[in-house]
Amino acid sequence: METLILNRYSSIFNRYLSEIRDEEIQKDPMRFRHNVERMGELLAYEASRGLNYHQRSVQTPLGIANEMDIGEEPVLVSILRAGLPLHLGVLRMYDRAENGFISAYRKTEIDGDFVIKVEYLASPSLEGKTVFMIDPMLATGQSMVLCHEAILRQGTPERIILISLIGSEEGVDYVSRHFPENTRLYIGAIDPELNSKKYIVPGLGDAGDLAFGNKLS
Repeated sequence: METLILNRYSSIFNRYLSEIRDEEIQKDPMRFRHNVERMGELLAYEASRGLNYHQRSVQTPLGIANEMDIGEEPVLVSILRAGLPLHLGVLRMYDRAENGFISAYRKTEIDGDFVIKVEYLASPSLEGKTVFMIDPMLATGQSMVLCHEAILRQGTPERIILISLIGSEEGVDYVSRHFPENTRLYIGAIDPELNSKKYIVPGLGDAGDLAFGNKLS
C-alpha cells in the first residue's frame, strides 16, 4: 500500500491540522467541521494526482484549448457519522462523483472491550470503479477493514483510495496488511500510539463528537 502523509510537507494543511487538534479551538464545532471540510478538499486534491486522465478539446470564445480532464469519476464512500464533514470536502472537489455511506461503531462489551459493528450500507455499484473510502480517524484500522469487506457486496473496485485525517502507526500497519496492493492512503498525520481505549495519541479525541455533539454510549 502506497501512503502519502501530508503533514510531512509545509503547507496550509498543517494549520488546519493544528487547529482540529487544539482543545480550545475544538470548543467551536462549526469551526471544527469547517476545518475538516477544508482538509478534505486538500486530501482530495492530492488524491487526484493518482487518477487517470484524458485530453479533451474545449471551445473558448477565441479558439480551441486542449486540456486534461479526469477520465473516471470515483465513488465516494464515507463511514458514518464522523466521516460526513470530510466527505463534504472531498465531494466539493469531485462534484460529479457517486456517493455511498456505511455505518461503523464501537459496541462496548461487558468486560469493557469493544467490537466494531457494521449495520448500514447505501451505495451504487462499485464493480470496476475507483472507490474513495473516507474516515477521519484511522485508529486500530478495524473499522476501515470491516467496511471494505462490507462494500464488496456492491462489486469489486478496480482500486481503493483511503482518505483520513489522522491515523496511528498500528492502524496504518493493520490496514496495509488487509487491503489489496492497489490501495493508496492519503492521510494528514500518523501518530505514534493508541491509549488503553484505542484512541489515537496525541490524536484529537472523538471526531464525531467534536463535529456533531456527544452521544450516549
